[in-house]
Amino acid sequence: MKKRTLEIMDTTLRDGEQTSGVSFSASEKLTLAKLLLLELNVDRIEIASARVSDGEFNAVQGITAWAAENNFLDRVEVLTFVDGGTSIQWMQEAGAQVQNLLTKGSLNHLKFQLKQKPEQHFKNIASSIQQAQDQGFKTNVYLEDWSNGMHHSESYVYDYLDFIAEQAIGKVLLPDTLGVLTPDQTRTYLTSIIARYPQLHFDFHGHNDYDLSVANALEAVKAGVHGLHLTVNGMGERAGNAPLASVVAVINDFLPDIKININEDSLYKVSKLVATLTGFRIPANKPIVGENVFTQTAGIHADGDHKKNLYFNDLLPERFGRKRKYALGKTSGKANIQKNLLELGLTLNDVDLKKVTQRIIELGDKKERVTAEDLPFIISDVLGNNVADKIKIQSYVLTHSKGLKPTTSINVEIDGKSFEENASGDGQYDAFWNALQKIYHLQQLDLPNLVDYAVRIPPGSNSDALCETTITWKSENKEFTTRGLDSDQTVSAIKATEKMLNIIHN
Repeated sequence: MKKRTLEIMDTTLRDGEQTSGVSFSASEKLTLAKLLLLELNVDRIEIASARVSDGEFNAVQGITAWAAENNFLDRVEVLTFVDGGTSIQWMQEAGAQVQNLLTKGSLNHLKFQLKQKPEQHFKNIASSIQQAQDQGFKTNVYLEDWSNGMHHSESYVYDYLDFIAEQAIGKVLLPDTLGVLTPDQTRTYLTSIIARYPQLHFDFHGHNDYDLSVANALEAVKAGVHGLHLTVNGMGERAGNAPLASVVAVINDFLPDIKININEDSLYKVSKLVATLTGFRIPANKPIVGENVFTQTAGIHADGDHKKNLYFNDLLPERFGRKRKYALGKTSGKANIQKNLLELGLTLNDVDLKKVTQRIIELGDKKERVTAEDLPFIISDVLGNNVADKIKIQSYVLTHSKGLKPTTSINVEIDGKSFEENASGDGQYDAFWNALQKIYHLQQLDLPNLVDYAVRIPPGSNSDALCETTITWKSENKEFTTRGLDSDQTVSAIKATEKMLNIIHN
């Protein structure tokens, strides 16, 4: 069966820039335009609104100059207005060739915003289209608030489409401007319109106010639209627009008779770049491009993946230039840990694996996030401590107040007997060390000198779950090192100290 080709227009650089607080520089717009057309292979890009600012004008000039040199100019579009030719002149000076003319798709917008009757609006539109044609420009038309137009003034919408069908235009762009459509309404309205005007090319432009933009885009394609307007990461005004990555995946997986030209394996790369340039963070659970969407957390899922890929679906991360990960936390279980060990080229026997699993669960109970890079540290800490624990630091209270020296109260058990002391110091660990020295002095026990104190996080780790403190000690006849691992720097130093106490006690 021959597939029907669906056009994808990306409007991140125009409608996506209406995200609150987002503004692209001219160089950023050019970089993204190149990525969208060359890397992602979108069919068209809408890059700006006419007459907005000098910066916008310069950005459009840069993109159109590059596009003209690379035969992409007919794929670059600009939003324009019914303004007696001002937008056309702006386009001419900016080097653009395709205008997306903003017109009124609902009677309410026409009556209360423009305060015009349909006949006058249609006359002005026809004039704008003719002016563009005279200058050699192509025209597409937006029916702003079209979805509410179908709700409340359907006869006006059809009168408008009867009129526009006789004009020299390329495409009719139907936006759900306020994001009010349901999937059923989307399919019903578009099916009716496309059947009535089979000669016209229709695009659907969805917004996400009810979190229905992907579902509406799917129904629009089923209804027979010829193009979709999408944005990277779903950027856009209010709740944003239909997100490019999600819609592409849905079409590829659920509409086998539809062909789109997007390179799936570049979606994640472009998504991350847009997030970096805008500061508009990608939610961790956002489908396709979110940090967590290809991460298995529950141990039972990792175990199922090991056994015939029981928890896999068609959204394989490799499609999007990504890899599956197995999170480490209190629900991980041995299967998740084994997957991460395999990635690191490490193996553990069942007994040691159980110990490491227990330590990760303990960290998870503290709401700490553990990464694969933390694993070697955890293994070393859990399995490397073979010293008998005749001395235990049972409890401690660490205080730090502005204008006052930190203080510490500690309880230490030595050979089954408990001792308590408190002290102040230049820092929390210094206060702890001073209190410990008091106990050992009273028990006529010696402590080694602390000669080096180093703190680090696991190399490559992007979590805050672990901090490793390494302390070097020197006694009369030897120098040795102990390490402690914890989410808190002072606590990790205390653990390193406890190991030292047991070494010198033996």
